[in-house]
Amino acid sequence: MDTELLESQTYLPEEQEQLATVASFLDAHHSKTGERPERRYFLAGAEEHDQIEVPEALHRVLVQAVAALAAGKAITISPAMPKLTTQQAADLLGVSRPTVVRLIEAGELAGERIGTRRKVLLKDLLDYRETRRQRQYQAIADTAVEMSEDEDPAVVNERLKRIRKQRAEQRRRTTDH
Repeated sequence: MDTELLESQTYLPEEQEQLATVASFLDAHHSKTGERPERRYFLAGAEEHDQIEVPEALHRVLVQAVAALAAGKAITISPAMPKLTTQQAADLLGVSRPTVVRLIEAGELAGERIGTRRKVLLKDLLDYRETRRQRQYQAIADTAVEMSEDEDPAVVNERLKRIRKQRAEQRRRTTDH
């Protein structure tokens, strides 16, 4: 992807007539269709079947851009990595907010402090979640034991205890460093 597209860009109003046509189409479309439960928007190319569906969020961006440009205003698009509050991060991970704060303070989850608040980059949170999932899957695989019908459950239970103890020791060693 062109790195220029990921930097802030300001667009000045030009071609007022074309913008007015697009704004007029959007107004007419809204008036005609009202509030249907499912709206679909497409970006069309020059060829007959050259089109792609546009997500509603992108459609709202385009509508806002066209309205601002048609009103003679400049618009600036500034791509940024989404930042989440600790509560949003906790909701995504399925843990409490204090747990997220503890993870940040322990250095397990990257976060930044803005004034008195902490923020977490969405990318960092998704990376942490994937790493945590892989550790969980590995723990399940490590504690899986083959058991036959004639095997004593007490012996299997002892084997599982040893495995859990080893896993706990491994976790302590990795968090102590």
